Amino acid sequence: MDTVLAGRLGEIRARIQAAAARSGRESSDVRLMAVTKTHPREMVLAARGAGLRVFGENRVAEAAEKYMDTPADAELHLIGHLQTNKAKQAAALFSWVDSIDCLHTARALNTRLAPLQKDMNILLELNTSGEDSKSGYRTFDDLETDLEEMLLLPRLKLRGLMTVGPLTGDAGQIRAAFRHLRICLDRLRRLTPADCRLDTLSMGMSGDFEIAVEEGANLIRLGTILFGKRESRCAE
Repeated sequence: MDTVLAGRLGEIRARIQAAAARSGRESSDVRLMAVTKTHPREMVLAARGAGLRVFGENRVAEAAEKYMDTPADAELHLIGHLQTNKAKQAAALFSWVDSIDCLHTARALNTRLAPLQKDMNILLELNTSGEDSKSGYRTFDDLETDLEEMLLLPRLKLRGLMTVGPLTGDAGQIRAAFRHLRICLDRLRRLTPADCRLDTLSMGMSGDFEIAVEEGANLIRLGTILFGKRESRCAE
């Protein structure tokens, strides 16, 4: 096992436990996703050796190079924007697509899943910061407009919501964005059938995951704090 990675992971888990305790939750409710984008395959293997099983990638092509022989116990999430021309490759490779932000993309993914006879867990991405540089539905009303038809796509299994927090050092703004997503998930549950398994609230990255846990996140996406800084400029 990579001792540096193991040490970082231990510190992260202690911080998750403390944040969960502050909000009256159990740390076991929070899943940790290792974001391996721009990191080599060796880092993926090191993370697996440290016991991690949930992984995130931003780009389909990069993921294909590192996860072409993904073990059955690994859960691979696409957390970056999905282009429709990449839907076929994404359908074959990923377990989850966490960044659905329009009906057109959802339809394309569903179409590509059909011949594979494969179901895909999805999250709907909501832009809670209002930043133009970020993907996601701009408002919950926009999301709701697509919801009825999206629920009819037979290969897609809606599991919850995802957001990227605002790029700011203002903890109050970050907390407000995460709290808004939690409220939106409650609202989404009221709009969906009882058998729709809306159990995932994905928010929080290396710089703000403790706030996210305090606000109800049960899936956090960590890259830099686990693996160190990347050369790439793309954000986790």
